[in-house]
Amino acid sequence: MVNIFWFRRDLRFDDNLGLFKALSAGLPVLPLFVFDDDILCKLENKADARVHFIHKQLLNMNAHLQEIGRGILIEKGKPLDVFNGLASTFSIKTVFSNADFEPYGIERDGRVKQFLKSQNIEFEQFTDHVIFSPDEILKADGKPYTIYTPYSKRWREKLVGNLPESFPSEQLLRRFIEGATKVPDLDEIGMTASEIQLPAIKLDEKVLMTYAAMRDLPAEEATTRAGVYLRFGTISIRKLVQYARQLSSVYLGELIWREFFMQILYHFPQSVSKNFYRKYDAVEWRNDPADFEAWCKGMTGYPMVDAGMRELNASGLMHNRVRMVVASFLTKHLLIDWRWGEAYFASKLLDFELSSNVGNWQWAAGTGCDAAPYFRVFNPSEQARKFDPQGKYIQKWIPEVNELSYPLPIVEHAFARNRAVSTYKKGIEAFGS
Repeated sequence: MVNIFWFRRDLRFDDNLGLFKALSAGLPVLPLFVFDDDILCKLENKADARVHFIHKQLLNMNAHLQEIGRGILIEKGKPLDVFNGLASTFSIKTVFSNADFEPYGIERDGRVKQFLKSQNIEFEQFTDHVIFSPDEILKADGKPYTIYTPYSKRWREKLVGNLPESFPSEQLLRRFIEGATKVPDLDEIGMTASEIQLPAIKLDEKVLMTYAAMRDLPAEEATTRAGVYLRFGTISIRKLVQYARQLSSVYLGELIWREFFMQILYHFPQSVSKNFYRKYDAVEWRNDPADFEAWCKGMTGYPMVDAGMRELNASGLMHNRVRMVVASFLTKHLLIDWRWGEAYFASKLLDFELSSNVGNWQWAAGTGCDAAPYFRVFNPSEQARKFDPQGKYIQKWIPEVNELSYPLPIVEHAFARNRAVSTYKKGIEAFGS
C-alpha cells in the first residue's frame, strides 16, 4: 500500500507542508505531477514560458531524486482520468496535496475527492501556498474583509501568534517509492520550448532593505523578482515572510495584498468576470479594437505605457508601478473593459496569478473592492517624470522614442480624463435609476 503526494503549485522539496505530511505518514510515497489537459488546452502559445518553467523545474527535481534511486511520476491528461488509472494500478491509502483556492482548482479537487472517496481513498489537503487560508482571517461577524487595511492589520496580528515554521520535507525523500523515472520532453506533452529567460530571484538583504524607497523605479533592479517563483511554489511563502518580517514591512505588505486578493476571489468567485461592485455594470465601455491593438503592441504614443507593454511582450514581466499605469490607461483613457486587459495579462505574465490579476485590474478600473476611485486617472506623462526621471526605463524598451517614427499620443490626456469621469458617472447614475 502507498500514499501519493500530488505536486501542483508547490514545485519544491524544501519546506513543503503537504509533502512533509505525506512523507511522515508511515507509508511509501508516490510523487506525482500531472500536466493538466484542461489547463494546457487553453494556452494560445505552445511555447508558453510558464509551462517551460514548470518542465525545467521538474527536470531539476527529478534529477535530484535520481541520485537516490527515486523519481517523480509525471502524467499528462485530465486529473480525474489519471487517478482512475492509478487507483487500478496501486493500492492507495491517501492522496496528499496542498490546497488550491482558485475556482478551477476547487472544482478540480472536488471531482478528484469524490472519485477517491468512491474508491475508499482518503484525500488530505494543507495550506501551503499562503500563510493563512481564506477562512482564517475574517471580521468579527464571520464575514470576509473587503478592505485591505483592516485585513492587513488582522493578518499581521495573527502572524505574531502563528510565526511560520519550516517543514523539513527534503530530509525525508528516501521515503518515496524506489524506482527512477523520466520526465517527458516538452513535445511529448504538446508544447515547445520558450525563448523567454526568467530573471533570477533576488532575496538579498540590500534589495529588501531598500525596497520601500526603490520599488517604484522601473529602471532600477530594486525588486525581488519572486513573483514567478512564488506562483509555482519553487520557493516557500513562509521563507519569504520570514525575510520580509526581518527586513521590510513594506514588502511584507505586498505579500499580504496577494493573500487579500486570494481570499476575495475565494469568497466572491463571481468577481473573476464580474464587477465586484455591480453599480459599474452600466458603464459604457468604448472597446475600440484599434485602440486595444495599439495598447497591446505598445504604440499608444505614451512612452511609460508603451514601454510597459513592450516589456511584457518581450519578457513576460512588467514592473508593478508600470502595471498600474498601463491598466489605468486602458480602462480610463481608452475606456476599454478591464476584462480585455486582464485576459491579455493572463496570456503573457509569467507570474500570472488569477486572484491578483483580477483584483489589480478591478482596482485600476475602479470597479473592485478597495479600488482606486473611478475619478482617479493616472497621468502617464507625470508618472514617467516622477518614476523614470532620466528616461532609462523608457529608452530601454522604446529606443525610437525621440524619433519621428514613434507615434503621437492616441488620445489627449485631459480630454480622456474628462471623458472617463463623465462615462463612469453616467453609468453609476444609470445603474441606480
